[in-house]
Amino acid sequence: MQNTTDTEPLSQSPPRSPSPTSAREARLAAIQNRLAQEHTEAAISGPSNYIPFDADHEKRQEFRRLIDPGILRVNRREQALASLQVKSMLPDVLQWDIHPFPVRLQTLLTIAENIIREPHNSKFKQFKPTNSRIKRDLVDPKGTLEYAVALGFRDEVIVYDFQPLYVFKDKHMPDLLIGAAILKEVMHTEAEKQEREERRAKLQKEEEQARVEKVTFIVKSINATAELYSTLAGQESLHG
Repeated sequence: MQNTTDTEPLSQSPPRSPSPTSAREARLAAIQNRLAQEHTEAAISGPSNYIPFDADHEKRQEFRRLIDPGILRVNRREQALASLQVKSMLPDVLQWDIHPFPVRLQTLLTIAENIIREPHNSKFKQFKPTNSRIKRDLVDPKGTLEYAVALGFRDEVIVYDFQPLYVFKDKHMPDLLIGAAILKEVMHTEAEKQEREERRAKLQKEEEQARVEKVTFIVKSINATAELYSTLAGQESLHG
């Protein structure tokens, strides 16, 4: 006997695709969520290679203070930082003209790394402050020459021509190693900060564009509705 309680399955209409308005709102909400995440990451981020207190803690702090506020805050930001797009940390010799503006931290790091890599090469262990490029990149900017001194360079006078010269003293090699590590730390942190700022600016631009598109769509919808009502009203008056 056939079960009279059985019924035919109800036909289901296909799911509706989201309306343009809801799609725009979803896009705007997604952008806002990404912006909020960017703010959260920026708030909780810090130097990724932080080292806790040890015998060298005070020396590291001294080098950090020499960079900020010593260099970064007193010089224009884009001049104080080395180009973050410089080819592989300027290998072998100082490639001064690789970037259009003077490179501060990168120059200091290159000097330090040259000595670390070739500690017995005397050409890497001295520089003349009167050299035009040295003067531009190390002497004239506030704080950079002080950092070189903290790395272990001391000013001397060449007897035969009485020219000033900064010479690295080998006894300061531990300071040089710490100072080079802090330069890398700061440059890494600044690179991350710059990347976050660029992403945030891009997201803000996308958010503004999404808002404009949403408002434009609403205005067009209102105008289309008003035009439709006007057309219908005109037709009714003709048949009235």
